[in-house]
Amino acid sequence: MSDIEIRPYAVGDAAGVVDLILPIQREEFGIAVSAADQPDLAAITTFYQSGKGEFWVAVTAGGIVGTLGLKDIGNDQAALRKMFVAPQVRGREHGVAALLLERLIAHAEEREIKEVFLGTTEKFLAAHRFYEKNGFVEIPKETLPASFPVMAVDVKFYRRRIG
Repeated sequence: MSDIEIRPYAVGDAAGVVDLILPIQREEFGIAVSAADQPDLAAITTFYQSGKGEFWVAVTAGGIVGTLGLKDIGNDQAALRKMFVAPQVRGREHGVAALLLERLIAHAEEREIKEVFLGTTEKFLAAHRFYEKNGFVEIPKETLPASFPVMAVDVKFYRRRIG
């Protein structure tokens, strides 16, 4: 989709990011969570955009339609977090998730990150398929790096080697 721009998060994007993520979490997937329960959303520049990390937004004329964070967890490893795509631009025909992930992988290669880990809920079945199609392998929770930020709702974990 040619009218989608993937760019790094800017401070002015804060409300748009929350407005995208919260309804998906709460209404679509029934996860009882608030912005206050996710302090990283109030500190994207310091939480994600430090070290080898970054946070991207997918933008159209209508605003933010996708997000993706990469948290530097040390030892040339990172955590993929906050990958959300608005319902109206999901799917292969729009390619928003693929564009976001391509940007993350390119960034990881440039920064010489060796592994990217992620945790997800049982409910995000389409996300599981997407990650698996894109080179992520399911791993046991016990094999995560000690520095990986496990969320309370996470029950499935994945790893992708970079390079």
